[in-house]
Amino acid sequence: MSQPIYPSTENRQAVLRFAPSPNGPLHRGHALSVWLNAEIARKLNGRLLLRIEDIDPVRSRPEYIAAIEDALDWLGVRYERPVRRQSQFMAEYVHAFETLKTRGLVYPCFCTRTEIDAAIQKKGTDWPSDPDGSPLYPQTCRALSDADIGARLTKGDQPQWRLDHAKAIAVTAPLTWTSFDPETLAATTHQAQPERWGDVVLVRKDTPTSYHLSVVVDDAIQGITHIVRGKDLEAATDIHTLLQALLGLPQPLYWHHRLINGPDGKKLAKSRASDSLAVEREAGLTRAALLEDFRRAGVLMDAENSQPEA
Repeated sequence: MSQPIYPSTENRQAVLRFAPSPNGPLHRGHALSVWLNAEIARKLNGRLLLRIEDIDPVRSRPEYIAAIEDALDWLGVRYERPVRRQSQFMAEYVHAFETLKTRGLVYPCFCTRTEIDAAIQKKGTDWPSDPDGSPLYPQTCRALSDADIGARLTKGDQPQWRLDHAKAIAVTAPLTWTSFDPETLAATTHQAQPERWGDVVLVRKDTPTSYHLSVVVDDAIQGITHIVRGKDLEAATDIHTLLQALLGLPQPLYWHHRLINGPDGKKLAKSRASDSLAVEREAGLTRAALLEDFRRAGVLMDAENSQPEA
């Protein structure tokens, strides 16, 4: 298998991307994110890409892909074609995974969710959680011998593969990532803390990759220079920075924008169809009204001077 080419992000035209998963309807938060990506691409005289992150073979559906493209047309956002669909590039994610496997930085995990929950309960109520609030994996399978692993595989047990974060951190220098101010473009350096995520899953049981692995590979292959996404993904930059270092990938600049909350004060989610952009459009929402809402909420760049088009 040939190695993918990862272009450097230095001294290049700015490249941004909007990368939704087609596993549910888009909501206002997605509209804000793609609008900000488009605005910054224009400001930097750069390019905007649309990437469909459809690695989930069960939840990803073609009607959601069509709805994403329709929503971007409605917003007036222009992006380059062809659109990259992750499901068509599994070989590139497998190559990255095999690189980590060869270095002994991953291990197979045969645990079910029930088994993980039971192991954590035995450890008491003070068991730590990751930044998303999920209990850290208790490393049950980390100590499996080669013989144990071989026996499980011979039985037909299908593992997921986890990053051995302790080994990974040991072979990388202290890690940092860089954010940028969307108005001034000033850069700020942040210390990465991948240890707070524990041994994350890099290859799932149902697909030969994961969000963390595929997103860093795609960002590198597509030459993404600036990543604009919501605050809810800021902590994930720790893991992405670690994987970039391990795989020798260029590191983009990041801006994590404020989130849009629903009437109940909670973050908008695809699982709540009442918050979907499609439902709001059917009820009469216009692009101008949506951008005015964003302006009043102070979430647009240079909000006071932002004038939505008719």
